[in-house]
Amino acid sequence: MKVLANDGISKSGITALENAGFEVSTTTVAQNQLVDYINKNEITVLLVRSATKVRTDIIDGCSSLKIIGRGGVGMDNIDVQYAKDKGLHVINTPAASSGSVAELVFAHLYGGVRSLYDANRNMPLEGDSKFKSLKKAYAGGIELRGKTLGIIGIGRIGQAVAKIAIGIGMKVVAFDPFIEEVAIDLDFFDGQKTTFTIKTITKEEVLKTADFITLHVPAQKEYVIGKKELALMKSEAGIINAARGGVIDEVALVDALNDDKIAFAGLDTFEEEPTPAIQVLMNQKISLSPHIGAATKEAQDRIGLELASQIITLLN
Repeated sequence: MKVLANDGISKSGITALENAGFEVSTTTVAQNQLVDYINKNEITVLLVRSATKVRTDIIDGCSSLKIIGRGGVGMDNIDVQYAKDKGLHVINTPAASSGSVAELVFAHLYGGVRSLYDANRNMPLEGDSKFKSLKKAYAGGIELRGKTLGIIGIGRIGQAVAKIAIGIGMKVVAFDPFIEEVAIDLDFFDGQKTTFTIKTITKEEVLKTADFITLHVPAQKEYVIGKKELALMKSEAGIINAARGGVIDEVALVDALNDDKIAFAGLDTFEEEPTPAIQVLMNQKISLSPHIGAATKEAQDRIGLELASQIITLLN
């Protein structure tokens, strides 16, 4: 049986599949050529990440397919229910990348409170000629310790973010329409363990009380954060989106930053990918990364092995 990992898969995942008798291809096939390629090569398993879209044309047009797999959490690029109705297995790896995304959130947060996103732009240009003035400009940093982090969406990734926040001495408040209370288990290097209980509050309360906001929600039909929500936030607050593009109204976000209604933003996902809006990319108050939340070696190994395990179980 043949597996096409169209958006790539880790070597550990390939090895596990090959050891189980599968033939694995990591050829990247253009979206409009996928149906022909799958049929010509009799592909049984199609694995994707966020780049490849698996819509009804592929599901209907590829009779050899038995499994569609998403290396990651969200499956908004797959017509999941339609595929299941057609008898296909649809799998993903909901827990494999949580820690990696959470760490990226804090990379943006730490960079934000110390203005590193802007300093890293200006030091190469003016570091040799305006060192003292740059030092003065970036001397107003603040600490995360003792501040309140608001988490919108307290699922697996939101909980991983909460663990780091608690560990560095932050207070955590959370909103989630599907969760009333969650237990956050902290495991320490020496074997000690402790548990924190977080009871969710309203989104409005989170926006008003938090010093920083981070989003961990699936793709939505409407904005989760728009002009109204940004207006509720503290003027010195920062907001991070490492979830999905389109959950923040980027026009309203840029306006809020330019009007000093909030202090900074960190974006790993964008409304228009892979061509984010220029006004977002050029804004000096936005910390930027190109949708790399799950892109660590460790997470990719976990994703590959988890996908391989599910495929082997389903087909062998």
